[in-house]
Formats: sequence, C-alpha cells, structure tokens
Amino acid sequence: MKYDFDEIIDRRNTNAMNTDGFRGYIFHAGPEMKFPYADEDFVRMWVADMEFAVAPEIRQAIKDRVDKRIFGYSMVFGDDYYRAFSKWCEDRYGWSFPQEELTFTPGIIPALYELVGDLTAPDEKVLITSPSYGYFLHAAEFNHRELVCSRLKNDNGFFTIDYDDLEKKAADPKVKLLIWCNPHNPTGRMWTREETERVCEIVKKHDLWFISDEIHCDLIRSGRRHIPTAKVMPDYPKLITCMSASKTFNMAGLMFSNIIVRDPAVRQLMAEHDKLFGCVNPLSVTASQAAYEKGGAWLEELKSYLDDNFRFVESFLKENLPEAVFKLPEATYLAWVDLSRVLPDEPDLPGFFANKAGVLLEGGNSLFVDNAEGFIRLNLAMPRSIIEKGLKRMVEAIKNRK
Repeated sequence: MKYDFDEIIDRRNTNAMNTDGFRGYIFHAGPEMKFPYADEDFVRMWVADMEFAVAPEIRQAIKDRVDKRIFGYSMVFGDDYYRAFSKWCEDRYGWSFPQEELTFTPGIIPALYELVGDLTAPDEKVLITSPSYGYFLHAAEFNHRELVCSRLKNDNGFFTIDYDDLEKKAADPKVKLLIWCNPHNPTGRMWTREETERVCEIVKKHDLWFISDEIHCDLIRSGRRHIPTAKVMPDYPKLITCMSASKTFNMAGLMFSNIIVRDPAVRQLMAEHDKLFGCVNPLSVTASQAAYEKGGAWLEELKSYLDDNFRFVESFLKENLPEAVFKLPEATYLAWVDLSRVLPDEPDLPGFFANKAGVLLEGGNSLFVDNAEGFIRLNLAMPRSIIEKGLKRMVEAIKNRK
C-alpha cells in the first residue's frame, strides 16, 4: 500500500478531544474524575475521528496555502471549490446539483442547530429513527423542540426501518421535520434505494422538511456505492443534504461542511442567521478542495484497511466473545456491538470498560438517544494493533467480572 495505516501517531498535547475530552463527553465530568488507568494508558475507541494521518496530498495543499503567509477574512469565491465537490459527487454517486444550492457551515452539527430552529415552530416536533447520533437530540433540545423517535427493527444485529411506526409518527400534524442519517450512525446501514423510496414517500405524503445527514457517505465498504437521498427524490423542494470531507479524510477539526439546500428562502434565512456572515477558514477550504481533487487513491486504500479491521473484529468476537452480536456494517468505521447477553446486568457499559479495561468507548441510550441499551460503539479507524489491544482488554475485563 502507498499509505501507512499501521503507523501509531501520538496525539497528546494537540488539544485533541480524542485524548483530552473524554471525561466531559462520555461521562459529563471534569478533571476530578479519576480512573485506575492513566490517561495515556487508555485505548481510545470512542469519538468518531481517525487515528490515521491525513493524506499527504491534503497536507501539502495546506502547506502551500500556509506559504501564502496571509490568513485574512475569507469566503468561497469563484467556481473552483464547487467544480471539485460536484465532480466528486458525479463520479462517486452519479448525482449533481446546481451551484446556487451549495452553502457552507462550520460543521454539520452547527447546521442542524440552525436548521431545526429555522424549519420548525416552538410547538412543533422533530422526528428521527433510533438508535441515533446524539446531536440529533441535542439540536432539538437547543431549539426547545420535542423529539419523536421511531425505533429501527433489530434482526440479530441487522437494522431495518419500521415503516408503519414511522408513518404513524410522521402523520402527527405537529411533526414538521425528519432528520435522516444515510448511511446510518451508529448501526452502519446503507439504506437501499427501495428503503429510501419508502421513506421519501412518507416524507412527501406528510409534507415534511427533510434533512439527510450523509457525512458517512464515502466511508463505505469497498465495492459499494452510496445513493444520495437527493437522487431518489430529485424534485422535492423541502430536502436539505449535508455532506463533508471532514469525516472521510479525518479533518473534523477544520470545521467545514457542505449543506445543499434546495429552497431559496431557507438559503436566505441561513445567510441572515449566519453568525460568521459567510466567512470560512481559508485552510479548511483548501484542505476540502484538495481532498476532492486528490484524495481518491488514499480513500480507496483506507476503505480496504477498514474492511480488514472489521473482518478482524468479527473473527475475534466469534472466537473470544461468541455471545456478542455483531454484523459487519455496510458503512462507517464504527462497529455497533450488542453486549446485552454478555453483560446483562451492567447498566453503564462505557463506565465499566473505562474502569475495568482501560478502554474508552460509547454506548447506551445516554449517548445514542433511544433503542441503544446493551450496545457499544467501537471506532475501528485506527491501526489494527490498537484494536487488538483494546479487544483483549475488554474480553479480560468481562472474564474477570464473571
């Protein structure tokens, strides 16, 4: 392989949330929270960024921009960025969109916080499927909107949509917005065209606003092809698509996302409410454009490495923890593992593994909203040696408890 995904990179002293932010995020605690393990001894399998170096092509583009030596107020001018991103979408998904629909935010989370408030009234509701990415809930809470959950069906680790339940909840006249995750975090499902079509019919029938969070759309198993929701419903005016190079290329800290908004009135409202008045980080734009123009080879090798990581975890669990339920996900670099038969009486799985195994991970309803009890989410975007170390620690802690 041209790129080295086995390299172990020390992320300490870089203000990384991965190394320094786990107490606040996972445990809602401060530095006073102590563990039997030193912080540097933890195996970190929690927050969804990667332990891999950013592609050298992207790093070089950033260095070249740094050499320009001035970082004044910046916006996205001209067509260069749109052409790069649009070509990526056409090549990878067979989908295109008009340039005027492309807007930018410093991340998809800020976009969700803004759009929930823009698209719904204070007495209206937001619908999601669960388990769910926690910030779908937080976006509703931030805007004081009621959240409604439609639980996905779980068939021995394979998740599907409960269309009857989703339809029933979408029919509530107070429900005005569906936030959709495609591919789905945390289960790793890539929704098929048929599944997406059925959801789109429910959305159209009840005239809902529709936000499709597709940040994981390039992190898919090798040989698969993402189907944008916008490709399935090409003419629906109330659809908003969220994408970013940040997750794909491990640049989340650069805070830059693509929000494709069909409704011109909503685009205008977003512009009026934009606290950055259209400004962007110049290094973020450079990095994202370089990713779309030069990052394809790195991504293909990354996907191959992740495929092998998932197969390793599948084999390890079958051999060492057969009661665990795990299906190879179709997308993401996140393993969604059911431990309800392994640790049925353990109410706090992240706390258990942090204290007893020295492994940081996420799981349960406190982090994934609903329908997540007994599950953990493991980040596998790291060298395989670290994954093996973490899994061995987890198995040993489970054996000791039993």
